[in-house]
Amino acid sequence: MSSITRLHKILSVAAKYGLEDFLPASRSRAMCKIALLPYRLLGLFSSQRSGDRNMRLRLALEELGPIYIKLGQLVSTRRDFLDPELADELQALQDNVPPFPMPPIETVVAAALGAPAEEFFKSIDSEPLASASIAQVYGASLLDGSDVIIKVVRPGIEDVVKADIRLLKRLASLIEGASQLGRRLRPIEVIADYEKIILDELNLQSEAANTTQLRRNFDGSTELYVPKIYWEYTRSRLLVMERIDGIPVANIDDLNARGINLKHLAETGVNIFFTQVFEHNFFHADMHPGNIFVAKTNTSIPKYIAIDCAIIGSLTDSDQDYLAKNLLAIFKQDYRRVAELHVACGWVPPTTRVHEFESAIRSVCEPIFEKPLSEISFGQILVQLFATAGRFDMQVQPSLVLLQKTLLNVEGLGRQLYPQLDLWQTALPFLERWNAKRLSPMTLLRRLKDNLPELLEELPNLPQLLASAGSQGKQLAAINSTLREQQEKDALRRAQARRSDRLLAALIAAAALASTSPAAREAVSTAPSLPLLGAVLVVAFLCFRR
Repeated sequence: MSSITRLHKILSVAAKYGLEDFLPASRSRAMCKIALLPYRLLGLFSSQRSGDRNMRLRLALEELGPIYIKLGQLVSTRRDFLDPELADELQALQDNVPPFPMPPIETVVAAALGAPAEEFFKSIDSEPLASASIAQVYGASLLDGSDVIIKVVRPGIEDVVKADIRLLKRLASLIEGASQLGRRLRPIEVIADYEKIILDELNLQSEAANTTQLRRNFDGSTELYVPKIYWEYTRSRLLVMERIDGIPVANIDDLNARGINLKHLAETGVNIFFTQVFEHNFFHADMHPGNIFVAKTNTSIPKYIAIDCAIIGSLTDSDQDYLAKNLLAIFKQDYRRVAELHVACGWVPPTTRVHEFESAIRSVCEPIFEKPLSEISFGQILVQLFATAGRFDMQVQPSLVLLQKTLLNVEGLGRQLYPQLDLWQTALPFLERWNAKRLSPMTLLRRLKDNLPELLEELPNLPQLLASAGSQGKQLAAINSTLREQQEKDALRRAQARRSDRLLAALIAAAALASTSPAAREAVSTAPSLPLLGAVLVVAFLCFRR
């Protein structure tokens, strides 16, 4: 599909749902209305132009198709600048689409593996188990009888995605340059994040690698199970994974019917999240209910099952460290510490006035802390904190946005399972243990041991480094000496200038006095002109030399 055809479709849908209502009253909005006029005339009597504008945007994205649904889901995570009602509406976007037409699954498998499907699989279901915007999933069994699922990428989707991204980048540039609101929304940054995420999703080997790493991190865990990847059958457009048997986590009635301990399940979910972020620094960043199941065994100590690891988050060591310190400071309502940490880690510019930033954080957080802790949304506090920091030019990193989104999902899911869930009571002990462990002598020794090879490798260069440091020290001393001499010369010139100014003022005063005295005027008139001229030149030289 060409960009012109796609643009025509977008404008038609935008006019149909009255999306120009999202633009502030300005010249840009008037121009958009004029541009959309032919399309608006076609849908003049459309009922979709009335009603809540947030709902209209969601319906428009659903009509535009799977790529725009995914974009809306991504934008819904940017609660640091979205209205809460709009974010909630976009989060309701569903990525469930009818099965897409494609060649028989056996043909797709054979093309990916380079041999007939019968050489690898005993059987493959002809109808898909599930279908989404990017891929489709089929049930199958291997030659040894193991039950698996086969995930295949939608045919031709990569060309569609790239064409849509090119168009979206152009639109983002127009929006960002049109108004201050457009610049604040940072659409170019949003589209760049979207491009990376969706192109990663097109590569099923990337998802398989993420799944394998997550499975390794939780090997032997009693809290989370991650299915096995069959790498011998996995390619960039084909993924084969162990088939799991679990209850969708959103099916509360089924969980209750099996006697699952929902309180334990909710607290376990929080613990899994913090373990991934702070212990493993590798977290599943798409933990919505469709990707989370509960094992049917051991109902008193239930275990989660996670699938679809296409989107994974990770923090730098410094971000991880500062995030933990920030969370602990928030728990203790130490807003000064929160403000100082934001500056120290570079999340806000170094020129930020800490006391002003602290005051802004306090004004946002104090009303929230008036509620009982069990009613406070930890995720919403992070959202409010990032939004406040945005007023101080904080550039939110994509990894922190993913973490914020994941925390909101985990907290929402936990309170859906057990409404009395106190995230604070679960999270605070974890963070305190993590912080104590990080500062323990054994941890410091281990970090020293890990860095020892690099330190030993640099040891032979130590004399040269010391010599360079000494040379640089001498150079700095010489520079300082030169600067002092220059400052002394400047001070001397300024003193001479002040003396000259005083002398000139004295001469002017004397001349004024002489002009009022008849005797002085007579003396001047009888004085030789040449000596007088010489005296004037000497005075001028003394007054104006610098």
